[in-house]
Amino acid sequence: MSVVPLARSLRAEARRSDQRRLLVLAGERAACYDALERVVDGVDLPLARTTLVGPDDRLRCEQLPLHRAGDLLGETREAVAVDCHDELRPNAVGRVVGAVDGGGLFVLLTPPLDEWPERRDGFDEGLAVPPFGVDDVTGHFRRRFVRTLREHRGVAVYDADADAVERDGLTDPAPRLPADPVAVPDDAVFPRAAYEACLTGDQADAVRAFERLRDPGQAVVAEADRGRGKSSAAGLAAASLALAGDDVLVAAQQYRSAREGFLRARELLESEDALAGSDGDPANPQRLDADGGGRVRFAKAAEAASLPDDPDVLFVDEAAALPVSLLESFLAADRVAFVTTVHGYEGAGRGFSVRFRDRLAERGHEATDVRLVDPIRYAGGDPVEVWAFRALLLDARPAVEPVVAGASPDDAIYRRLDPAELAADERLLREAFGLLVLAHYRTEPNDLARLLDAPNLEARALCRGGHVVSVALLAREGDLPADLRREMYDGARVKGNMVPDVLTSQLRDEDAGAPAGLRVVRIATHHAVRSRGLGSRLLDAVRDEFDGLDYLSVGYGAQPGLVDFWHENGFSSVHLSTTRNDASGEYSAVMLAPLSPAGRDLRDRNARRFLGRIGGVLSDALDDADPDVVSAVLRSVATSPAVDLTPYEWRVVADAAFGPGLFDVSPSPFRRLAVAHLADREADLTPREERLLVLRALQARDWSAVADELDYPSARQCMRALGDAYAPLVAAYGDGTALAERERYGE
Repeated sequence: MSVVPLARSLRAEARRSDQRRLLVLAGERAACYDALERVVDGVDLPLARTTLVGPDDRLRCEQLPLHRAGDLLGETREAVAVDCHDELRPNAVGRVVGAVDGGGLFVLLTPPLDEWPERRDGFDEGLAVPPFGVDDVTGHFRRRFVRTLREHRGVAVYDADADAVERDGLTDPAPRLPADPVAVPDDAVFPRAAYEACLTGDQADAVRAFERLRDPGQAVVAEADRGRGKSSAAGLAAASLALAGDDVLVAAQQYRSAREGFLRARELLESEDALAGSDGDPANPQRLDADGGGRVRFAKAAEAASLPDDPDVLFVDEAAALPVSLLESFLAADRVAFVTTVHGYEGAGRGFSVRFRDRLAERGHEATDVRLVDPIRYAGGDPVEVWAFRALLLDARPAVEPVVAGASPDDAIYRRLDPAELAADERLLREAFGLLVLAHYRTEPNDLARLLDAPNLEARALCRGGHVVSVALLAREGDLPADLRREMYDGARVKGNMVPDVLTSQLRDEDAGAPAGLRVVRIATHHAVRSRGLGSRLLDAVRDEFDGLDYLSVGYGAQPGLVDFWHENGFSSVHLSTTRNDASGEYSAVMLAPLSPAGRDLRDRNARRFLGRIGGVLSDALDDADPDVVSAVLRSVATSPAVDLTPYEWRVVADAAFGPGLFDVSPSPFRRLAVAHLADREADLTPREERLLVLRALQARDWSAVADELDYPSARQCMRALGDAYAPLVAAYGDGTALAERERYGE
């Protein structure tokens, strides 16, 4: 059998089963493209619904470069071909495979499969961070990737160089049974047409859940794998709310991801003979007006954050792909729905499930969850979906709870997770990667390749009974030659050296790249055994193993509890970023734990500089930072600043604490004294008083705003409270002048 009969057989089987099939064209590039052209010509693939993803425009169809693979999110095609010869990007594969509709073909053009794992490509070059080179990159990810292509049902492999079929990928599926009709709830509030438009019971359940948005203070969270119809369900619900007179705002990063929902909303309004008008191309409507004054309108997520024109209901599409800070702004809406993809198709934005869900509850919304499981774009059991989930570990999960439930620091075994062993042991890989996915707000398929192939990365774990209970991903940094350090100091970016880069290029420490360090990129403990000390035990074991290095480091979105965890494990803050992390929405803390005199010197000099500049930064770039985060970060600094107030400055502070003096006359000494206290806690202040020091003395927020945030009856009482907070600081730090001034007022 040659390639055209093979492709015809795959296409025919895909159509009969309403599933997809995967065709691998393996060989040198010219031979693969020749085979692809024969497939396109010999199989009834409409060019208007075919896309080639790769560097060259070699067919008479839509062509996208790999870096624009995300353009296919929310789109459907009958065929998508991906050219992997220049580079295999796991993220790109994960994004485009879901665009293939039932009955369609997903085609991979690859180098010869036996040789592919040993070749190095453009993606590998990105894994080779200094001081490593591309020859240090292993081929474990591609070796495993090739194995999945040769093992999974529904995957055909054609050797384009030899014009030979290695495997036909045919599965002879059982005939599909007709689906049961979707039932309309007897007490449905939304129109019957909204439920009759649903293709699965899951979709109808989602529409039913969205009915909760008629009431104030409600939030609905709809999650699904790609292709389950969640956007369509949201569109039907949005139109139903508009029919009731609500102004519905739909927010998304790009209109294309919300387009399907708008098309379904338009169809429902038309079926109810209630479409009063629309704005935009009929195939891409961006506003739909309903009879009675309701409407459905679109805004990009960043623009929707201010809730323009005060909508009644907000729908947030692909919430997991948005920064947490942006998601938080949407909670100002009284009625809000979050619709998102799980399992990583949209880049595995885990901020929603890892961090944002807790904040949703804290803000007072009554949340309803709904999960869509049944696929719509293709039939259940689709072998291409099963292959993609395994090849990219999109559904990776930690070990089941019973096998780890009794784990403790005493009985857990510390072990190195060797990349070759991980690639060969599917259970171990899924458990380790599953923990990393659940613990971080942005874990992507690319990270799986980094775990298996990047020469600068190490993975360590605690295991019980062979199951992973805690895992750490570690990156070697520093130990850079002098010429590279000079380039970094002059503004060059050096891949894979986050902490040396920050300390050198931003904080102007030209020697920061000389010591050899190990950065904790991720650390995660199974939810069933958290708060038992396993994370600390893992860090202790890492510290013991790598005691020949100069320091351990970590950089992360700062939260008070996390800062305290790292500080308790011997890490000290040396920096708090001046911009929020796009993914976490938080300011990032950089912390060091020295392992040698060189590491201690690196930490101490940067800690001193940090304390010297933080007072000014908090009244500028960090003036909106959480005061509890600021307090925790300063508490974790390894050194204390000298309190070098002049006699005059001590009189100003003491007079404000004990007499008629005012903070506003000369804030500088108050600021320096606040930093000193928060760094070493010599005085006994309440948490409220420490927040007051941060908000007013350090961040210079308005008196009335501070009074409101800390529940003082008035700005005047807030001023008095600040003076009172400085009284114990004068007693703890004051010189003779300060103490004499205190005695003057009988204190």
